[in-house]
Amino acid sequence: MGNFIFRESNIKGLIYIERKAYADERGKFLETYNKRDFKAAGITKELVQENHSYSKKHVLRGLHYQKQFPQGKLVCVLMGEVFDVSVDLRYNSPTFGKWNGVVLSETKGNMLYVPEGFAHGYLALSDEVLFSYFCTDYYHPEDEGGIIWNDPDLAVEWPLEAGVLPILSDKDKMHPTLKLSGILADNPWRGML
Repeated sequence: MGNFIFRESNIKGLIYIERKAYADERGKFLETYNKRDFKAAGITKELVQENHSYSKKHVLRGLHYQKQFPQGKLVCVLMGEVFDVSVDLRYNSPTFGKWNGVVLSETKGNMLYVPEGFAHGYLALSDEVLFSYFCTDYYHPEDEGGIIWNDPDLAVEWPLEAGVLPILSDKDKMHPTLKLSGILADNPWRGML
């Protein structure tokens, strides 16, 4: 399919994307998005907003989601390397509450498509990270939710260096566990799959 290879992960709808790089003595060129290729791979949601975040090593962002305005995300690393984590919050999914982790890096040029109904976050592994994410809905600050990064029931295996705690925002330090988040009782993505 053109400049992309799409592979399903162990969680339905979560898609690994490899990109073909065109390199010469000047540097390299990579295509990030092509509506025709993505549609042929079954990714049909419109991307409406692009965000960039800059992080230092050991910064952990997440695990974030929006409730009534869920965002699918096409994520990649423009500079550096991250451990990217997605948690399935789709209540009817056989993988509800399961997580997937993948290293995304500038050198690999790989990407990930995270559909609506997932919590998402990443840990910066390199000294500097410039992270890009295209979203299928706009950011609604009043609608955001989160799950604490070290929820013992999720047991995400973050690749933290021995003796080093992640650097978190004040907001990310306050997220509840999945059990206490309210998602189990009032799941806005009950019918998604």
